[in-house]
Amino acid sequence: MSAARPPGPPWPDPIVAVEGARFAYGGRPALDGVTFAAREGEFVGLLGPNGAGKSTLIRLVAGLLAPSAGTVRLAGLDPAAAPRRQVAQVCALVPQEPRLDWPFTVREAVMMGRAAHQGLLAIPGRYDTGAVDGALSACDLVGLAGRRVDALSGGERRRVFFARALAQEPRVLLLDEPTAFLDLSHQVATMEMARVAARGGLCVVAVLHDLNQAAAACDRLVVIGGGRVVAEGPPAEVLTAARVAEVWGVPVWRGEHGVTGATIVLPTGAARREEPPGVPREPGGRVQG
Repeated sequence: MSAARPPGPPWPDPIVAVEGARFAYGGRPALDGVTFAAREGEFVGLLGPNGAGKSTLIRLVAGLLAPSAGTVRLAGLDPAAAPRRQVAQVCALVPQEPRLDWPFTVREAVMMGRAAHQGLLAIPGRYDTGAVDGALSACDLVGLAGRRVDALSGGERRRVFFARALAQEPRVLLLDEPTAFLDLSHQVATMEMARVAARGGLCVVAVLHDLNQAAAACDRLVVIGGGRVVAEGPPAEVLTAARVAEVWGVPVWRGEHGVTGATIVLPTGAARREEPPGVPREPGGRVQG
């Protein structure tokens, strides 16, 4: 399926361009000929059931994986082959399970996002300090700046890594389940920050599981099932009751939010309990999403 230009303002050419990408884990296909594009100023949500290939696609765009066939381009670069510093100047990734191996403070962890812009000695300048201060404020972390990251809750750590990505000042922001482990208020704040970042000119691509959050915040949704793109477009066109039932195996009621007009889907019955056939797994059994 081709990545059509989304509706709305005149969008620039894609800064993320994936053409016919294939990838497999130990012979098990995770992506099967995926074509996908995203543009600066656009907030794109990647949706699909567990094991559909969403996180794999994000890793391909970030250059952490290389496709076995097809091409991936990030601002014209091959992200898997380009120097990591060059990729980091364009793209920031907030992974599904971020971690730090040393007891850094929150401010130190967020400052790491400036590494791609600093010299050999990584001495922070006033621009670095300003970017970190802005990211800490945006993520409600000013009061925690001196705390050690390993002493924070899971949700607080997630906000630290989101702030580190913002401090990186990328052109492309990749978010893999950005609202996981967050309470309701910080889920809303995170989605709003992603939306504002896109309005400010960033290309934001997020793996999301909450269909209603995605419908409310994203400009365009891309649904992946079985390693392939099965639908893409504005939320109201993509999230039909029939498609949700087909892709997720759950019958739903579909309506509109009475205040915002955003599409809403609510389950009306039990989901299928069997695992979809062909779900790719890493050695050891971990499902790839």
